[in-house]
Amino acid sequence: MHEPPLDLSKIPWSRHKEVVRVFYKEMWDHVDTALLQQILHADFTFRGSLGPQLVGHEQFVGYVKLVNGALDRYTSESPVPEWSNAAMEPSMTSTRISQYINAPRASVYRALLDPRAVATWKVPAGMTCHVHSFDAREGGSFRISLTYNEPTAIGKSTAHTDTYHGYFAQLVPDERVVELAEFETEDPALRGEMTTTMTLADAGGGTHVFAVHDGLPPGLSPADNETGWRMALAKLAALVEAGG
Repeated sequence: MHEPPLDLSKIPWSRHKEVVRVFYKEMWDHVDTALLQQILHADFTFRGSLGPQLVGHEQFVGYVKLVNGALDRYTSESPVPEWSNAAMEPSMTSTRISQYINAPRASVYRALLDPRAVATWKVPAGMTCHVHSFDAREGGSFRISLTYNEPTAIGKSTAHTDTYHGYFAQLVPDERVVELAEFETEDPALRGEMTTTMTLADAGGGTHVFAVHDGLPPGLSPADNETGWRMALAKLAALVEAGG
């Protein structure tokens, strides 16, 4: 004898689960941030996997818009159980990092598209950046080399240098920069087009930068890539905050 399937729709939700459902299925999935005032206290604190601790509705609204914009508005698939601390676990071969910069978005955006600024910040510690070409417009191309300072380090393109080229796929002033690029290499494990998306959002009187580097080739260490990006974004913050 087979028992009929259990109809969970008739089981009433606890108040806690209803708050979680509204948060993810209505507020997050539809970016309806007006609902925050109904479900969260005005001075609540939040620390996600990205960035510093946030306080209150206004800062959290910026975070919601930032993440949804950078990840092309991925949504939850079901209400999160009341015992779970995680909402969504995107599974991609990519690097995701954030950096708070105590400067307005316009200043940060300029540094993303200024070849002189790029030569200063977009390079990990222990390397030197040389910008060969840089046409900062949608569809415009760029070519950049990163050379190790230590002669024992091995480059991806030549003995001690990593060279990559690409183009700007999308430029949204003071909001987003999307680049497509690939290494100049003979190593098949390092070939393939990569996408970098830099999204800017107002946060705490400054700017929250969210960097997503998708399509990492199998020969590129995700851990090393993340370390390099953290170093670069720290340099970006120092440069912009100093008025560079």
